[in-house]
Amino acid sequence: MNSSYEKRLGENIRRLRKNQSMTQEELSAKLQLRGCDMTRSALAKIEVGQRHIYAEEIKLIKEILNISFGELLDV
Repeated sequence: MNSSYEKRLGENIRRLRKNQSMTQEELSAKLQLRGCDMTRSALAKIEVGQRHIYAEEIKLIKEILNISFGELLDV
C-alpha cells in the first residue's frame, strides 16, 4: 500500500475513533478481544502512517467503530 495512502487512512482512523470519544487503549483492547493482536503502540503507529495496516485489521476497526468502509477509506 502507498505510504501517503496509509498515512491518510491512519488519520481517518484517528478522527473517527476520537469522534466516538474512544482512546487508542480502548480501541486496541476491543481489537484484542476480537482476536487481533494489536497494542496501543501499534495503533498509534498506524494512525501516523508508520505501520502497515492489514485488511483484517481494517475490517475489525470498521466493525468496532460501527462505520462504513466508505467512511473509513475516504482518503
